Amino acid sequence: MSEVVKPSVGSIVWCDLTLEEAENVRDFYAGVVGWKINDHDMGEYADYEMIAPGSGEAVAGICHARGTNKNLPREWLVYVQVEDVETSAARCLELGGRVLNGPRKMGDKDFCVIEDPEGAVLALISG
Repeated sequence: MSEVVKPSVGSIVWCDLTLEEAENVRDFYAGVVGWKINDHDMGEYADYEMIAPGSGEAVAGICHARGTNKNLPREWLVYVQVEDVETSAARCLELGGRVLNGPRKMGDKDFCVIEDPEGAVLALISG
């Protein structure tokens, strides 16, 4: 059995885009970038994993702005691995930023979206 390696703190581990109607752009990005599309069942609807054609690896997500994702910004979000999302979110506030979403669970990981003092956003993830 192979050991699961946790990404190193500070590394970019994911990116996704959240929109009202994700299906309106999934084919656009598949055509522009060359990604394949894999439906990701969310119960009453599907979000989309974007698959790199050479490796078959999921490299990005295109998601619907529904439920807990409803207030995520309409832009590509980069996810950075942190040691502890709660601690990083608190530090964001101390340094003059805002927490836009979370901290909350996303599957078995902890997650939040922050905004820096200049208005740029970043997703933080741990677990």
